[in-house]
This record gives sequence, structure tokens and C-alpha cells, in this order.
Amino acid sequence: MKFLIYCFIFLASIHVFSQKGNLTNKEYQILQEKVKSMINSNIDSAFIFASRIEQSDIAEQKAFALGSKAYLFQLKTNSLESKRSYDKAFHYLDKMVVPKEKIKMHAFLLNIGGLIDWKKTDYSKALMKYQQGKKLSESILDYSQVLKFNNNIALINGDVENFKSAIAASRESDRMIDKIKNTYTDEQLLRDKGNTYSNLGNFYEKYYYKNKENRIFLDSAEYFYKRTILYSKGFDDRKISALSNLGNVYYEKKEYKRAEKMYHDLLLLTKESGYVSRYYSVNFNLGRLYFYTKKYDDALTCFKKVDSIYNLTKTEESGFIDDSHYYQAKIYDLYKDPEKSYYHSKLYLDAFEKNETKFNKESMEVNYSIGIKNIKKEIIAIQRKNENAIFLKRGLILFVVIGFVVLLFVLFRNVKRRKTVEEKINLLIAEHKTNMELKDVPSEAVKALHQDKVSLLSIDEEKENEILKKLILLEKKLQYLNPDFTQQAVAKKIKTNTTYLSYVVNKRFGKTFSEYVNELKMNYVINEMISNPTFRKYSTQAMAESVGYKNAVSFTKTFSKRTGVTPVQFIKKLESQDDNS
Repeated sequence: MKFLIYCFIFLASIHVFSQKGNLTNKEYQILQEKVKSMINSNIDSAFIFASRIEQSDIAEQKAFALGSKAYLFQLKTNSLESKRSYDKAFHYLDKMVVPKEKIKMHAFLLNIGGLIDWKKTDYSKALMKYQQGKKLSESILDYSQVLKFNNNIALINGDVENFKSAIAASRESDRMIDKIKNTYTDEQLLRDKGNTYSNLGNFYEKYYYKNKENRIFLDSAEYFYKRTILYSKGFDDRKISALSNLGNVYYEKKEYKRAEKMYHDLLLLTKESGYVSRYYSVNFNLGRLYFYTKKYDDALTCFKKVDSIYNLTKTEESGFIDDSHYYQAKIYDLYKDPEKSYYHSKLYLDAFEKNETKFNKESMEVNYSIGIKNIKKEIIAIQRKNENAIFLKRGLILFVVIGFVVLLFVLFRNVKRRKTVEEKINLLIAEHKTNMELKDVPSEAVKALHQDKVSLLSIDEEKENEILKKLILLEKKLQYLNPDFTQQAVAKKIKTNTTYLSYVVNKRFGKTFSEYVNELKMNYVINEMISNPTFRKYSTQAMAESVGYKNAVSFTKTFSKRTGVTPVQFIKKLESQDDNS
């Protein structure tokens, strides 16, 4: 008998082990690499591989899988699930026993946390995690992870225009690569060195645009772009980007011959390699160079290519096509061709207001040196030289006036709507508070509120009170949040029939059963919105599911019917009240 029991236990343990799906180190490493390689390019596939690793009961593997899924959830903008996975990852980190491996995993999770904060544009938190993770990696001499932290620190500082810190971090990365280069393959060395030099070139170039008096930054940018090109064998896209940036540096330094040669080489390279967007931008840069060196025919040839490429591809880099019209308007004005000058100046001005925000970014990228307001004045001045300039000007003024009137009307309407919504929400909050107070009133008082109602059905009062007590008990247990809280199910649960249940609900609450349940659900949601800031951050779908609705549409419809406003409007009002308080 004992032998049979032992056999049963042995077979059960084998079954449980196989269900958990523990991975060998080799299997784990293969899946780990798949997750890392796909985490930014194929999110769904990365999810699948991370979930496979999560099935293991080995703490290290679970921590890696959950950390990876936390970042993947954030990429899908699901911050709630991201935080849950991230917290669970640290739970399994605590269960790891090998000190070095535990520190390595801790550093990995901090890197993941930094990426999540970065995606949420919380740069200070991201930097804090990267710096903490860097110290941990340094403590176990994990230089490859230290290098990742350094690069991320540099890029974040670049994003917030703290170029001095970005440059310092990138230079530290460069020294570190030299220190551990014996551990690299040739391809890895080219990859990391080239990326570091490319970052340094970008940081120095942007540093110059921020402070144009210090031209030494351009010399540094030139040096690092050249180093990038040297280390870009097999990395064509990075090489072309560096060559283009180097041409822009020569242009900014007024070394026009060198810039012209660089742009011509790039035209051949980008055309042969099929880099359409680069070919498009290089044509613009070369046309701009020819304009400022007064080679107007050559400039027109380049700008016409820009127009042609844009019309064929509708590339997202629309800033170049707008600036192309600006230069062509000026050239045709110099050539005394009013019809073509007017045509291009009109296209430019039509796009001006629409693209003003983007204009600043694009003009920075192509080293545009003339202020936006001055450019607009130049184009208007050119138009005034033409016979139809006055007509165009009046049309533009009329357009602006009409737009302003429409804007005022829209603003007035929105203010009125907002005021109406606020009034509804304030009434709703007050009504909710009253309902909360009435909730504690004895059932006899509720009965008194509806005692004038006449019903064709009559049941024993003791039976009626018994049904009511059971119903209120279910209400206190929040059973109504379940999707299966139907009239039939509830009647069965409290051991009565649907007719009696419907009678009691109608008599005591003055509602049908479905109205009664919907009001309970809506009161619960309203209470959570008012008292629980975390609940407000849920998606509408998540809120709907929390109270037993299958989809957000029916939930929103019921909420709006009950309150007169949508869940989003209600939450926005609560958030504004919190900010003002």
C-alpha cells in the first residue's frame, strides 16, 4: 500500500514539474535572446517568448520574464499592467540566492524601469534608476551592462538638452569600450564604437545650435562624425546619416566647397542604395547651399527635385518642401518672374500656419539660419511686388478674421458646454453624497418613501422583509459587480422566485430589477471615482469590466444615462477639483 502511495506522489510530482515548464540554462538563454532582440521590433512575439519563460518556477527566469513584460506592457501604453509585472519581478528577485546573479538581475530590472520611466517622459526617475543600476553593474564588473546604462544616461541628457552631461557620459562609454574591447567581436566593436561616436557628433552639433558663439563645438561634431563613418562598415544607414550631418557641419562653417562635394557624394550613394528620404533631404541641402552661393539655376534644379520626390512619395519630412517653396519664390523674384514667384510664395504661406510648430524642428535639422518671422515678412514683401499681391493679402486677412470669429464662437460654445457639464457633475456628486447617507436609513424609511405605490401582488410582510434582508446582504458583499447578477440567479441564491423578487425591489426601491442593479453598479463606480484616485486611471474598458459589463460602450451608455455626462468628463472634473484643492 505504501509503495502505491509513493508511486502516486512520484507521478504527481512529475506532472506538476512538466506543467510548470522549467527551462534548462540553454533553453532559457535562447528564449532570453529572442525577447531582447524583439522587444522593440516585434512586441507580440516578445510577449510570447517572455510568457514562455514566466511558466518556469525558477526565480531568476521569472524575474527576467516579468521585467521584460513590464516594459512590453508600457510600450502598449498599459501602465497598470506594467507596474504589476514590474512589482512581481522584484518579488522573484528577492527569492534569488546567488549574490552575483541577484545583483545582475537587479541591474537588469533597474534598466527596464528606466526605460519604462523614459517612455512616460519621467526623465528624472529614469536617470535615478540608470545611475543606481550602473553602480550595481560596476560592483560585479559587468561592463557590458554598465555601457548600456551609460548610453541611456547620455541619450536622456540629450533629450532634455543637457548636452554637457550627455557628452560626458558618451565619452565615458568610449573609454569603457576601449577597456573591454578584447571581449568584443569585430562586428560588436564597430557597432558600439560607431553608435557612441554618432551620439557624440549629434550632441556637439546640437550644443552648437544652442550656443552658436562657441564654434569649437562644430569642430568636435566634425571629428566625431568622421569617426562614425570610419566605424560604419556594414552599417550603411548610420554611415549615410553621419555623412549628411558632416555636410551640414561644413555648410554651417561656411566651407561650401567641402559641403558641396559631400552632398554630391551623398546624392550618388543615397540614390544607388534606395534611401529615398535621405536623397530628398540632401537635394534640399544642396539647393540651399547653391542659393547662398548665388548659383540660382543649380539651386532651382535641386529644389524641383525636392518637389518631385515629395509629390511622388508624400514623405513625412514636409518641412523641406515648404522651405523649397520659400527659396523658389525668392529666386523667381530675382529672375523677375512674378507668376512663378507668386505661385511658390502662396504655397509657402498656406503651409506656414499649419506647420509652424513642426517648422522649428525641421529648420533646426537643416541648419536654417533665418528667423521664422523674418522669412514670412520676406515672402509677403515678394508678393507685394507682384500684381496680385494686394488681392492675396486681403484674402489672407479675411481668412484670418473669419478664422478668429469661428474660433471665438467655438470657444464660447465650449465654455458654455463645459459649464453645463460642471453643473451636472456637481449635482451628481451632491446626489451621490445624499444617496450614501440614505444608504444607512432603516429599510422601514425606504418603505415609507414608496408606501403610496399600489401593487396587484401582495405577499406576507415577514417574507417580504426576509427577501429584502437577503438582498441587502448581497448588496453589502458587492455581489452586484458580478456579470451573472441576474434576476433569475439572485432569486435562486436567496431561495425565492423572480416574481416575488421583482415585487420586493419595485415596492422597496421603486425600480425594476435591472434599474436597481444598474444604479448599484453606477453608484459603486461614482464612489470609486470620487474616493479612489487609482480607479480614475483605469481605461473605460477596465472600469466596465470591474462592475460586470462586457464592453465599454454599454457601460458608457448606462453611465451617461444615469449621470448626464460620460465617465471621462466626470473624471476630468474630479481631477481639476483635486488640482485646485
